[in-house]
Amino acid sequence: MSQDNKKLTLYRLATYQIKVPGELDQSWADWSSSLQIKVEASEAGQPVTVITTTVDQAALQGLLRRLYAVGLPLISVAFIEDTQKGEESRSDRI
Repeated sequence: MSQDNKKLTLYRLATYQIKVPGELDQSWADWSSSLQIKVEASEAGQPVTVITTTVDQAALQGLLRRLYAVGLPLISVAFIEDTQKGEESRSDRI
């Protein structure tokens, strides 16, 4: 496998973890079948919602815009893993 196949692109699916303050209800999970919601306690004991999802960059942008639209500040957005390690990305096929 070449290095180019491992490179993160706009079209390649990847897993991301997003943290926002407060508690989001499970209705947010309806947005995507890969979206998982878990509520944890912060160091200060306040609730923090952890959203884990496997999406491409466009869907990630859409989720971040939804969070912004409801006025939720971001604590963090983290790339977790490339989920298409052995597959061609869409940009490689175009």
